[in-house]
Amino acid sequence: MHSQLFAIIDVETTGGGIAGNRITEICIALLKNGEVVDKYTTLVNPERDIPQYITTLTGINNEMVANAPRFFEVAEKIEAFTKDAIFVAHNVSFDYNVIRGEFRLLGQHYNRKKLCTVRLSRKLIPGHLSYSLGRLCTTINIPHLNRHRAEGDVDATVILFQRLLSLDEDWETINQFLNPRSKQATLPPHLPAEQIDELPEEAGIYLFKNQKHKVIYAGKAKNIKKRVLSHFYSKKTKEYQLGQETHFIDFELTGNELLALLVESEHIRKHYPKYNRAQKWPATTYQIISYENQRGIVQLALGKTKTQNDSVSTFYNRTEAIEKLEEICETFKLCPRFCTLQSNSEKCSHYRIKNCEGICEGTENVEDYNAKVAAALQSLKDNTLSFAIQGKGRVKDEIGFAFVMDGQYKGYGYFDRNDAICNIEDYEPFLKLQQATYHTHAIIRSHLKKQGERNVVHFEKPIQLKNKRATKVKKSSSKRASENVFSHWNLG
Repeated sequence: MHSQLFAIIDVETTGGGIAGNRITEICIALLKNGEVVDKYTTLVNPERDIPQYITTLTGINNEMVANAPRFFEVAEKIEAFTKDAIFVAHNVSFDYNVIRGEFRLLGQHYNRKKLCTVRLSRKLIPGHLSYSLGRLCTTINIPHLNRHRAEGDVDATVILFQRLLSLDEDWETINQFLNPRSKQATLPPHLPAEQIDELPEEAGIYLFKNQKHKVIYAGKAKNIKKRVLSHFYSKKTKEYQLGQETHFIDFELTGNELLALLVESEHIRKHYPKYNRAQKWPATTYQIISYENQRGIVQLALGKTKTQNDSVSTFYNRTEAIEKLEEICETFKLCPRFCTLQSNSEKCSHYRIKNCEGICEGTENVEDYNAKVAAALQSLKDNTLSFAIQGKGRVKDEIGFAFVMDGQYKGYGYFDRNDAICNIEDYEPFLKLQQATYHTHAIIRSHLKKQGERNVVHFEKPIQLKNKRATKVKKSSSKRASENVFSHWNLG
């Protein structure tokens, strides 16, 4: 078996994602019984311009490759040269996927067993701060001439691989890495396999971090380990690039999916990860606001904002906000014109609401009208609910909960099933305060629509935590309570 043929390969490219990356230079050294038995190197015409930053890095410019063979002209040579060989490269996923992509453009399938000298080095030569080819060669005294050119990088990788072979004489590690069922074959180059082994198969969130421990992606999952591995199995350019930058993975158990979604949202808001697209931009919200006009009349209007304020009348689409404004206008006999439901005439003439008592014509007392507006605003406050959504905890006999007070998400927490939780104030010691956003409200709204009143614990009326006498908790399954959750917890 030690007569196995290895193809040590390096490619230089035009840069960009996997899909658009074209080869500008390739070098292949064949290694057998620990010795180089053949070598092939050539420039390649990528059939597209080479960006200036790539030329600065590699020294390869458009003029150099203008008369070089195109990939289809060297494909047969590469196929034959690497036949029966194990594909070896420093950060093998990059070189392997680029070459496979070139063959795919020709309608051909290229498949080889592969080994990554980054991952082998981390296993067999542990403890170094960096495993980039340049820094590793400097650290362990491997000559590395003509860096960022295919032949120069291959020559250095050959010496590195020879040392790795001498450290694994019985091929225990190499065979483990070659095993198609082994995680080593698919993991990113900088991520220790031990971190994957430590991942739980339970609900929670996970954080991908770069070399500086900066969060670059936050995700949630019912099964953290399974979901994390799925990123590395993906062939998408974004997932590949994420893997290339990942050096560490952290996780946090949440016990159930609702809390996982809420905690994930908080991490995205807090860290603004590079690879998260969803939830990074604040969505527009609408709030019912009031102001006094020149006649002293209190008018109502819709305020548009991208921030989440502690308003009792926040909506997440304009239609829902207008419907609520029309509802209180009709219920409290307010004037549609002074509720900004029309603005085209002095006298109100709403298509449906006809019970204005004359404030727009000057036949109703301003003080009396303003008292009705105050009552309408108070009704909005009175109809906001306080409740907790309970669910599975992180361990046996633990209960996790999301907490909403006065219509606003306040945070989440956990308590033991045996704890006496009967008042709203009993939740306070276990509550981890969080910021309410459009996304947290959308998450809870979606959960309530799917699950209904299941595991929802209501409080009899809105009250505040700390120094307030708490009302008793009641678990409600009535149709009316269920309707309240959806119609009065203003989620839109």
